[in-house]
Amino acid sequence: MSFSAELREASAPAWEAMLGHPFVRGIGDGTLPEERFRFYVRQDFLFLTDYGRLLALGAARAPRLEWMRRFSALAGSVLETEMDLHRQFAARWGITAEQLETELTAPATDAYTSFLLRTATLGDFSELVAALLPCMWSYADIGSRLAAGGLPDHEGYAEWIAMYASDEFSELATWCRELADAAADGVVGPGRRRMHAAFRGSTEHEIAFWDSAWRAEAR
Repeated sequence: MSFSAELREASAPAWEAMLGHPFVRGIGDGTLPEERFRFYVRQDFLFLTDYGRLLALGAARAPRLEWMRRFSALAGSVLETEMDLHRQFAARWGITAEQLETELTAPATDAYTSFLLRTATLGDFSELVAALLPCMWSYADIGSRLAAGGLPDHEGYAEWIAMYASDEFSELATWCRELADAAADGVVGPGRRRMHAAFRGSTEHEIAFWDSAWRAEAR
């Protein structure tokens, strides 16, 4: 078993709760109230800002040049290309750029990004990678599972599913799993336990993020 598979198996109940969350199911069958999705889109924009910081920290802390380059490229892609695409996606949902820029972070968003940045700053590189993995992997998993069940009639939700079910996103998740396996090589005992804790912590924060959007929980 690969180390990334070991991480997921150890957090299996939380992982399945995340993938089976009513918010996720509502996207899949097209029944999710649109206002809840709009709240998610606004919060996800704020999340991406700190996600870019996380990737930049990954570039700074990576022990291999190839990893530094990949993290640097991903940080640039998130902060430039992906956030631009997010603005365009939000506009199709009637969310203006001003609304995105002035949105206040919900408690769950704050907690998740704080956890990621604290882990990236105070933990070692292997913990950073383990904390990063659930976001990429779970979105690819959600996208592929929902797509396999058939796209909903709701055009906006079908577009979101197709984005995360894409080959491009699947390849990114695969890279992140392989990176976690490589980062774990030579890490033993307490170091591996810290990687497990980082992976489980991010998985639980993903659930809380979906919970927050399900309740449209503003500050």
